[in-house]
Amino acid sequence: MSSENVQTKWGQFISLIIVFFFWGFVGSANDILIPVFKKVFTLSQVQSQLVAWAFYAAYFVGSIIFFLISLKIDVLQKFGYKKTLSAGLLLSAVGSFLFVPAATMESFPFFLTALFTVGLGFSIQQIVANPLAIKMGSASTGAHRLTLAGGVNSFGTTIGAILLGIALFGMGDNKNTSLSLEDIKLPFIILGLAFILVAIFMYLSKIEDPVKEEVVVKVAHEKFNISDYPQLYLGMLAIFIYVGTEVTIISNLPALLHTAEFGNVLEDAIAPFIALYWGSLMIGRWNGGVNVFNTSNLVNTALKFIVPALAFGVIIGANIFAAHDVSSFYIYPIWILLFIAISFVGGKNAGKTLMLFGISGLIMMLAGLVCPSPEIAKFFFISGGLFLSIMWPSIFDLAIAGLGKNTGKASSFLIMMILGGGVIPLIQGSICDIDVTNPEGIFGITWTHFSYVVPLLGFAYLGFYGFYCPKILKKQGISYIQSEGGGH
Repeated sequence: MSSENVQTKWGQFISLIIVFFFWGFVGSANDILIPVFKKVFTLSQVQSQLVAWAFYAAYFVGSIIFFLISLKIDVLQKFGYKKTLSAGLLLSAVGSFLFVPAATMESFPFFLTALFTVGLGFSIQQIVANPLAIKMGSASTGAHRLTLAGGVNSFGTTIGAILLGIALFGMGDNKNTSLSLEDIKLPFIILGLAFILVAIFMYLSKIEDPVKEEVVVKVAHEKFNISDYPQLYLGMLAIFIYVGTEVTIISNLPALLHTAEFGNVLEDAIAPFIALYWGSLMIGRWNGGVNVFNTSNLVNTALKFIVPALAFGVIIGANIFAAHDVSSFYIYPIWILLFIAISFVGGKNAGKTLMLFGISGLIMMLAGLVCPSPEIAKFFFISGGLFLSIMWPSIFDLAIAGLGKNTGKASSFLIMMILGGGVIPLIQGSICDIDVTNPEGIFGITWTHFSYVVPLLGFAYLGFYGFYCPKILKKQGISYIQSEGGGH
């Protein structure tokens, strides 16, 4: 039977997307841990960003290790997708349980080791789950399944911060503002047990390994060389900057909100803002996912407004459930409507979409830097999540265009560039720390506020890549690239 006629294996696919949820859940939970560790261990802002570094560096290290092993043995073909995925989940469980001795020893390096171990498990899961999702049915609908999985991932990032915030600080009037490291143990014990349960569930599930494909290897003059593909090496930098920009905006937001300029927001009140930021990515990815359905123009247009409204409702509802005050959030639909308008202009063209959202994100960061009202400025920064939300597939589409049989190799190099999520927050954090020695600030604002020039520059490069890469591809005879929406 032709792969084009294979129906999506929905029962197996629904089992698989549980893993995508976990990636998002833990990723946003890191943003709760950053201000907590900063306070408990009396860290500088750049030191607190080692939390992001440990987590995202693990993706890079894990990918390198997996690649080196694969040179001698095809892990997925030998052990199977299901077993390998379960092993990745068990490794993340080990990392979660390491939070207990780390808390007992009150050791920040031990916490980073635990988080690094969780990330190593995630790197294995990423390597397995992404191609498995694509192969669970027709090749023509593979991108559609990844889009849906990306939406589930974004849902995990949205509620992860809220649930961990409840676990650590409580709800409503019963909030605990004097957190001890002992409070961290139980949530991560529960998380570790959840990883084990999901690993067992995956191992016993009916998920089937994809049919083995015979690969004909061509040699001689067709040897792969990154320098031959400017769309790829510029795209690798784009992925590095994209993930770094996505992470640095929110990783340093607690420090910004904690400044007197932005209202001295304490650690126990950070979760709603983290949820709104990651929820912004959910709004954008759900909106982008509308394009994968074969509907009339009228229905498609209606869904472009309805779906983001539903996603925003999820954010508000989750925060209300947690007894958070979200009255200031009701102005945020202004940014959502702006995002929707720009998405119509970008359409399904990857280069145009990336360029427009890069420029839009740059303008949002600039507005946040110059806006005289901190109450409004913070929403300009948070809206960066909206404009980053559907960049991942656009960058990928452009970076691998025209690579043919080298697409797999190119994709592995792009995944390694997730390392940007660990590096760029350190750069912004180091700028924040200038406030310690130069409290007078710069240009009338604090250095922590000014540090958002880092994501501004990130958006500038992403917009440039969206503008320039199609010109490179046109010279190679590739003139039109489509993006389906989704997220990493």
